[in-house]
Amino acid sequence: MPGAFNGMSARLVEQAGFDAVYISGAGLANATAGVPDIGLLSLDEVARLGGYIAQAVQIPALIDADTGFGAGLSNVARTVRELERAGLAGMHLEDQEFPKRCGHLSGKNVVPLSEMVEKIQAAVAARTDADFLILARTDARAVEGFDGAVLRAQTYLEAGADGIFPEALESPDEFARFAKEVNAPLLANMTEFGRGQLLSARQLADMGYRIVIFPQTAFRVANRAMAECLRDLKQKGTQTDWLDRMQTRKELYDVLGYDPGATRWPR
Repeated sequence: MPGAFNGMSARLVEQAGFDAVYISGAGLANATAGVPDIGLLSLDEVARLGGYIAQAVQIPALIDADTGFGAGLSNVARTVRELERAGLAGMHLEDQEFPKRCGHLSGKNVVPLSEMVEKIQAAVAARTDADFLILARTDARAVEGFDGAVLRAQTYLEAGADGIFPEALESPDEFARFAKEVNAPLLANMTEFGRGQLLSARQLADMGYRIVIFPQTAFRVANRAMAECLRDLKQKGTQTDWLDRMQTRKELYDVLGYDPGATRWPR
């Protein structure tokens, strides 16, 4: 699941042939508001932005629900209902304390195990669509060690989570060991410049992972390209040297499914 940060990038994911799309909380915060991933967007904002993405494509979209957008169990329940209503296919909920930090930074803290269990139970009880996926993310590897992360994962499954997202495992061996010790659908995060080595989807599938996310890959590539283009435009005052690197008007319309000659959109 490559990460999408708006409806257009989600359409490109779908056009490339992927079966599902991921919506990163960091991607939404960075791209929409220009702020870091420290829990600054509200549930209403995330549900609306995630809904735009889910409605732009035919493939399912999995969204980052951070810590549940509030301290109480009612907040978690409302999160599930709002994301279901927005058209998302599933979400993951994490066990960090609020305000959260990027999973690959130091200085994280996790909530007590019992508190996260209650959050998972509240999320599962709140969903009205049995197919809405609820994954439990644990950041415990950096706080309580590998064994602590395994213990939490097993407990979260007992609480009703549909699968587990072990964040910031530090080596291929840890990914393989985790998959052997936690018998459940597992998500692997292949974010760039993080704690672990980048592994291919095939390598992870062979270990037993069923979801692999690339949350900021397209976003980082797009940002680098835009920055270089804008520097060149500022220096030269023309974009002519970039035309062969641009998406053409026709290519844009094709992605959008837009026919300027048609009487309505969508067709």
